Amino acid sequence: MQNWLSLKLREAKANKHSYILLAPYMLLFTVFTVLPVLISIVLSFTYFNMLEFPRFIGWQNYTRLFLEDDVFLIAVKNTILFAVITGPISYIACFVFAWIINELSPKLRAIMTLVFYAPSISGNVFFIWLMIFSGDRYGIANGLLIKLGIILEPLQWLKTEAYVLPIIILVQLWLSLGTGFLAFIAGLQTVDSTLYEAGAVDGIKNRWQELWYITLPSMRPQLMFGAVIQLTSAFAVADVSIALAGFPSVNYAAETIVTHLIDYGTTRFEMGFASSIATVLFMIMVGTNILVQKLLRKVGE
Repeated sequence: MQNWLSLKLREAKANKHSYILLAPYMLLFTVFTVLPVLISIVLSFTYFNMLEFPRFIGWQNYTRLFLEDDVFLIAVKNTILFAVITGPISYIACFVFAWIINELSPKLRAIMTLVFYAPSISGNVFFIWLMIFSGDRYGIANGLLIKLGIILEPLQWLKTEAYVLPIIILVQLWLSLGTGFLAFIAGLQTVDSTLYEAGAVDGIKNRWQELWYITLPSMRPQLMFGAVIQLTSAFAVADVSIALAGFPSVNYAAETIVTHLIDYGTTRFEMGFASSIATVLFMIMVGTNILVQKLLRKVGE
């Protein structure tokens, strides 16, 4: 044990300059990420209404959350549905589009990257979809369907339970080519071209084998980063739901864990209960990320 400690101390001393350079980031990360998470976990065991000092109540918030809050169960179901559909599809789409664009010339690659990335950074992007799915005859979807004779009266797309969730999933997929997409493009640029030549000598015969045995293993860090980003976006859906379906949505058809958190945290100011919702979401995200890490380690095997 003493030898191990002395070895670690020598390593720390040898790498002291690296620790000094990391210190500002680690300080900010601790203050603005680690501490808020820990405080939220502590508050989840209290009653806190922003006016009185937090009062410890044990597991009451979690008991209420899982046994009494029917809306939360709807939110969990919708969030898992979002994650299961938009997470894998958006992740695969990000990589496929990045892989295709990477084969283009540098100028065309830059243009296509901007085209695919633009929706995720557009401020008024929801306005376009509100026009498409407007509930009157002037809505693009209703106008087209009426003109084709498929429907006779305009449909209330964003006020009907059967249509709200699929529409929001569609919009979320459209917005999904964001940071993960850029990370994949950067990762593809860093793959050493000599590996493909060595692979050809070793018996790799087609592009799919190159992809599985060379490209994907060479960009594992980017794959992991993209997975974390896409999963976080899938579980943290809120803005799309609020902008399109309203807050709250009709019969909570588009309620997610984050919108439920916003309801209790910023509208009702039940911060203890809101913290329990945030803690549950945090645990779901951590568990999912651990599972994804195990799956990505098998890439190229």
